[in-house]
Order: sequence, then C-alpha cells, then structure tokens
Amino acid sequence: MDIKTLIRSIPDYPKAGVIFRDITTLLQHPAGFRKTVDDLVQPFAGNQIDAVAGIEARGFILGGAVAHQLSIGFIAVRKKGKLPWQTISKHYDLEYGTDEIEIHTDSVKSGDRVLLVDDLIATGGTACATVALLRDAGALVVGASFVIDLPDLGGKEKLEAMDVPTRTLIAFEGD
Repeated sequence: MDIKTLIRSIPDYPKAGVIFRDITTLLQHPAGFRKTVDDLVQPFAGNQIDAVAGIEARGFILGGAVAHQLSIGFIAVRKKGKLPWQTISKHYDLEYGTDEIEIHTDSVKSGDRVLLVDDLIATGGTACATVALLRDAGALVVGASFVIDLPDLGGKEKLEAMDVPTRTLIAFEGD
C-alpha cells in the first residue's frame, strides 16, 4: 500500500503558494493508518525507549499510537499555556516571529530515552525546539519519526545536525 496516495493535497492553504499535506484522509483509512503506525514503530521496536514525545496536534494521534505499539508512555508537547500543571518551555523562531512549546516538568526523568513523532517535517523549527526542550529536561532523544518530509525546506537535515537520527516515510518534493 502506498500511503502517499492516501494524503490529500490542498493548494493555497493556509496561504497562496503553499500546498498543505492533509493526513486526515490517511487517518480515516484503517489499513493506511495501521501501516503508517507500523512503519513508524518498526525501526525502533526492541530498542530501549522510555517514551514517545508527540508534537501538538497530529503528533498526538501518531505519537500516541506509536507509544501504544511500543508499550511505553507518551509525552505531550504543547503550545504555551495549554498544559495545566508546572511546565518547562522553549522559545523558538518562526519565519515571522516566535513561538513557544512546553512539557510538564514531570514528563521526563534525567536519562530517559525519547522518540519524537509528528506528521510532517518542514523547516524543522518546532521539531528542533522540541529536541532542545527534551534535552533541557534531561532526556536523550534517540530518534525522530515523521510521516512526511518536505526535503526542500531542510528540516530533516537540521535534526540530523543535532545528532538526532530521523526517519520519514514519504517525501513531497518542491514544497
């Protein structure tokens, strides 16, 4: 099964010239969703991993499923102000402005081995900030898995430059 055919491409969203890669159609397809989760899990099955960190919001869906398959815990990485308890946070730069992500202070123990999961890697800003945040909390980020890579935007290379082995299942060139 080619999961790429299950992803809807929406031109000019959220702005003109951008092609949005919508995974909701993939998530709605039982066999496609199962294959995607299995393919995200496969290289890490049997490795010593303590938790999966998923980036809001589609990373929650995929990361939760991966954590379930690996029988390990899940860490919610959220935008500032969304978590109800004590947090640590990381500011990062966007193309126009800044943003901030956070995790609960008790999400990670020093030395925990964490796998980062999200739906898409583009410029890598949020993913790199997440790696930095997890490391600040004492985690060892053992890898990152994404369904989609937009290789022309260079995010995967930025993560690998941070010594994070990065796996992607499919790529859309030119986006």
